[in-house]
Amino acid sequence: MNDCIFCKILSGEIPTTKVYEDALCFAFLDIEPLAPTHFLVIPKTHIASAAEISGDMEAVVGHIYGVIAKLCAEKGVTSYRVVTNCGPDAGQTVGHLHFHVLAGRQLSSFN
Repeated sequence: MNDCIFCKILSGEIPTTKVYEDALCFAFLDIEPLAPTHFLVIPKTHIASAAEISGDMEAVVGHIYGVIAKLCAEKGVTSYRVVTNCGPDAGQTVGHLHFHVLAGRQLSSFN
């Protein structure tokens, strides 16, 4: 997608601090972290939101969760939150599926 910020990060047009990369996904530090550990993991294939995940993308999403577990283990993080917002009313500001990983402080509970 030409106007997608995360696609521009993937293509190298926008610089970022890479945490991890493989054939299916890319992880990078959040530019406005909400916790001491805050990185995002995105699929390399453009998917607008979680609402667009179909059967052929389920394996990629499962892979991303495996990558999140691996990265947290490597960082010594044993307690963390994974957040995916779906749509503007839920707080999704970039139209590319992404997973926020937050850790390193007490996170408030959802009510």
